[in-house]
Formats: sequence, structure tokens, C-alpha cells
Amino acid sequence: ELERLVDARVTDEILYREGLSLGLERDDPVIKRRVRQKYELVAEEASSVEPTEADLAAYLAAHPERFRKPPVLTFTQVLLPAGGDPADIESRAATAKAALAGGASPDSVGQPTLLPARTERQPLDLVGRGFGEEFAATLAGLPVGEWQGPVFSGYGVHLVRIDERTEADLPPLAEIRAEVQREWEANHRREARATRLAELRKQYEVVIEGLQ
Repeated sequence: ELERLVDARVTDEILYREGLSLGLERDDPVIKRRVRQKYELVAEEASSVEPTEADLAAYLAAHPERFRKPPVLTFTQVLLPAGGDPADIESRAATAKAALAGGASPDSVGQPTLLPARTERQPLDLVGRGFGEEFAATLAGLPVGEWQGPVFSGYGVHLVRIDERTEADLPPLAEIRAEVQREWEANHRREARATRLAELRKQYEVVIEGLQ
């Protein structure tokens, strides 16, 4: 078994070297891509650095939108009967809101649905995944404590009451250090790659044929 393994290794090396001698590696896009990937990996490892706390703090300050947490909502929703023109929808919504304001139970006003009647402390982006981006965008601007609607989603038309809202905030670095470090390192690799490529291009004369 050992002899077979050695023989296979020798065969691989012989055929590889013979292929190189014939120039078979030239102009092969698969080989070029693999060599490029290996070079980039080696170069990235050579330029790898550990960020300092000051580096991370500066990156967080420069890109707060990447790390800001979305609003967190607790809300109750009622799904209204579907169908009709905009005037019909507005009329049904007004009637339902009046009933809810008069103390009617949400279960008695809306139509049966498998959707949760109450959603507890869910980030707005997750609300968008569950009910749709249009629904989530509308909820972002609704006041707290009042039945509002009609609010549209992929499921139909809703009345919604925002019961609690925690506004979007930017956590301190200590809470999101790992996330900021990942972003910083990815950005550092991109910048190092661009700088390295610019330096390498200076060593080559590029001739583009066929362009006027």
C-alpha cells in the first residue's frame, strides 16, 4: 500500500513537470485563477495586523450606520377582511378602529389568521422578514398606544397598535467588539489588496491592442 502511494505521488510529480515543460499551464483560466487565489491568500497573511482599540473605536465612529441596532417593537395587529377598493378598505378600517376604541376584543374585530396577534420585542428588520418591508416601514412611523391603519402587508390589510418601542441605538464598542473587528479586518484586507495591486501595476507595462 505504501509503495502504491509513493508511486502515485511520483507519477503526479512527473506528469506535472512534463506539463510545465510543454507550457500547458499557460493561458489556462482555471490555473490562472487558482494561482491568483493562492497569491492573494499569501499576500493577505503577510499584511495581516491586529487592530488596536483605537483602530476599532475610530472605525465605529466612521461607520455607525453599519452597527446601529434597529428599533425593537411590541405590537398587536388585526387582519381585516380583504377585497374592495381603497374607499371600502378605509371604511372597514374606520369601523374596526371605532369598535376597538369602544372596548371590542381584537379577536372579534379581525378575521381568523395564523399570524400572531401580538408580537413581543422584535427588531424592525425581523418584522420586515415576517410581514414584509412595506409593513415594517409603516410601523416605524406609527405612534405608540393607538390603533392605526390600514397598514398593508403581503397578507392583506391590518390595524396595528404599537404597544412599546425601543428606538434604534448604537451600542458601545465593548458590546459589539467582535462585529466591529470583523468589519475592520475585512476593510483592511480590501485596502491592502488595492494598495498592493497599485504597486504591482507600476512594475508592468500594459499594452491594450485594438483600441483607438
